[in-house]
Amino acid sequence: MNDDNAPSPEANAEPVELPAIEFQSPGRYVVHNPPSPQTEPQPWEPAPFMLGRHQPLEHFSQPADARAHALALLQQAQRSLCLYSPDLEAWLYNHSSVQDACTHFLLANPKNRLRILLRDTTRATREGHRLLNLARRLPSNLQIRKLHPDHPSEEVAFLLADGRGLLLRPEPEQPAGYALYNDPGRVRQHQAQFNQAWDLSITDPDLRSFLL
Repeated sequence: MNDDNAPSPEANAEPVELPAIEFQSPGRYVVHNPPSPQTEPQPWEPAPFMLGRHQPLEHFSQPADARAHALALLQQAQRSLCLYSPDLEAWLYNHSSVQDACTHFLLANPKNRLRILLRDTTRATREGHRLLNLARRLPSNLQIRKLHPDHPSEEVAFLLADGRGLLLRPEPEQPAGYALYNDPGRVRQHQAQFNQAWDLSITDPDLRSFLL
């Protein structure tokens, strides 16, 4: 008589001892952690002169001094900023302190305008620039255009602030130049030069595609 509930012969069999497995470590693995966020650069200190009040001409020859004067003008401007530059010089304008100053200026009043004229846009669009990123956010208040190739233009670099402030570098490849904080007459001359070049300027396709 068969008992369906009886254990099978296999259940009573002795367990089979398996041979030991020899394990060899393949070695160490390199773990690639994601890069840590880049720390913000140290903030720049502006020059201690007041726009519209300080009369003397301030000469400078070092990059740090050029940055201090540029930042002072950018931070104190309340109506208009015009930048005439060969390529949006990264060493002078591609910094968080400059971006913050320009952002504050543009948001302080809807009528405030920052206009930038460049001789060459290649480097800024290829390598990226903080002011290009800002122009994406505020395209109505920050306009960037390229000098017309057929328009005769002086090989200088300058920044104009509120019709009174001027930062000028006669040789753009050099950091040396001078700053004025209250010279409407000299600023007026460079403003006319800027306005004429602006009226004839063009929209660079590379720059336009970058800003879209």
